[in-house]
Amino acid sequence: MSNSIAKDRASMPSGANKILDERTIERDNRNLKSLLNPGMNVLDVGCGSGAITNDIAERVAPNGAATGIDISDELIGIAKDKYSAVKNISFYLSDIYSYTSPLKFQLVTSARVLQWLDHPKEALAKMKTVLAENGCISILDYNHEKIEWNPHIPESMHYFYSAFLEWRKDAGFDNAIADHLCQIFTEIGLKNINSENQFEKTVSTDKDFAMKAGIWTTVAETRGKQLVKDNYITELQRLAAINDYNEWLIGNGKSMQMYLLSVTGWS
Repeated sequence: MSNSIAKDRASMPSGANKILDERTIERDNRNLKSLLNPGMNVLDVGCGSGAITNDIAERVAPNGAATGIDISDELIGIAKDKYSAVKNISFYLSDIYSYTSPLKFQLVTSARVLQWLDHPKEALAKMKTVLAENGCISILDYNHEKIEWNPHIPESMHYFYSAFLEWRKDAGFDNAIADHLCQIFTEIGLKNINSENQFEKTVSTDKDFAMKAGIWTTVAETRGKQLVKDNYITELQRLAAINDYNEWLIGNGKSMQMYLLSVTGWS
């Protein structure tokens, strides 16, 4: 079970659903495309405001169902309201550690979530308990230590990013979780484990480069306030990181690549 510091630091900043709402399987969770079939029951752990869960529901219809769980009351409320007309979708306020279900799932998925858990192995072991026979777990997550910017980002943002990783580490989060998933899958008894590169790269010629690479402006604007409150950086350092990084985005910034892996294992 998560400690109080981890729970506080993992809490999604208000308004973050604007990013989550834009996500699709086709663009953001390609690892699920080959796994989803009509008639499946699927559990989406850390479903946020439900965009991916809704995509799942469409792909497993008409006889399958998608269930989403999340620890954010705000996001679950948004998901329930937005997808209330979808017959084969359900949302519940819960963390994976305490989640129970009368259903067994052919697929349990979680994307960009384990990076915010201080006991990822325990969470994965719990996911395994709700798997149907021959079911699979598919996880999509980052190694934040392997991010690449070209050219090097301004020193103020580099300082912020280093503080962000330290802030996460001190809460018990694994900054390199992507590269540890295969080992954890083996340890909890999953089989036929497969890891695939899902790196997220954006270049300055992309029309949405400023939006995608600008994720770190958003992080500094939102979670950065938590870093200030927790005395990892000052407010002046936070504001400098935002300003200098925004200038990099519209100036000499050429590319950013986030190291993202999908790992799938079978019961």
